[in-house]
Amino acid sequence: MKIVERIKAPIPKFFKILRTIGLVMLAISGTVVAAPVVLPAVVVSVAGYMAVAGGILSAVSQMTVSPLVPEGDRKGGVLRQAQDDTNRARDGD
Repeated sequence: MKIVERIKAPIPKFFKILRTIGLVMLAISGTVVAAPVVLPAVVVSVAGYMAVAGGILSAVSQMTVSPLVPEGDRKGGVLRQAQDDTNRARDGD
């Protein structure tokens, strides 16, 4: 599977949450680093490390692929259809 295919493939819910946490870490650290006031060196240093951790967390979470669908059918619509089919018996349809 190519990198572009992995990025476009559906992401499991757990990794969507981790990706969001990583993006929040990036936003907070960017705000601290770019603050117009003078902050202690420790705070700026921690913000830099937080930016790296948030970037790595977001990148790795984006690259994970949902194992719910076969290898060739990793399109968003196919996953939605597969999830709908699994819920069909429970919903009574």
